[in-house]
Amino acid sequence: MIVTVIRTILLYAFVIFAIRIMGKRQLSDMQTSELVITMIIADIASIPMQNNAQPLLSGVIPILILICAEIFISILMMKLPTFRNFVCGKPEIIIADGKLRQNILRKLRLTTEDMSVLLRQEGIFNVSEVQYCIIETNGRISVLLKPEKRNPSAEDMGLNIRDSGLEAVVISDGELLSNSMAICNVDKAWIEATLREENLKVSDVMMMTTNKLREYSIIRKCQDEQN
Repeated sequence: MIVTVIRTILLYAFVIFAIRIMGKRQLSDMQTSELVITMIIADIASIPMQNNAQPLLSGVIPILILICAEIFISILMMKLPTFRNFVCGKPEIIIADGKLRQNILRKLRLTTEDMSVLLRQEGIFNVSEVQYCIIETNGRISVLLKPEKRNPSAEDMGLNIRDSGLEAVVISDGELLSNSMAICNVDKAWIEATLREENLKVSDVMMMTTNKLREYSIIRKCQDEQN
């Protein structure tokens, strides 16, 4: 039993390592080749997990080969657009200038209901509001609304808005987060001084967020959690 647990943990860690090597996109927007590789890796890893008589290398070596193959294919797709189109396909415009391209829908084997579902997932319930709709190679859609349906920007309204940068969590459950502090261009001294003004210590804070303009928000810990 102990051997099985150890083998499983080792293979689990190795599969995570393999997926990380192949890139963060593996976790979100998988292309066709990436999805296939990931499924095969999971299948290969399960064999030595279930069979203690199977050497660990019989799972590790094929996974390493697949990692190398995926990296090689990724490089080829970067260098050769034609090869990328062959492996991943290319984006298809299904609505162009407000007109539904029925031939593209048929080519993609999508029904109008399928298209409506995709649009609703983007918060669009009326097809007539769409100027362009593109099916990306990962199966998701990109939508551009007609000009009269788009939200006006600050530039459209002639407003001058200060750039506050990214708001980030600088204290989480009583702990300072150095990476977030660097993003917001603040330091420990400023945070502690700000907390003193609020009669707080770092350990009293459940969450504190701020931005480059040093606009902040603080959520205190509940009293029972501090005790």
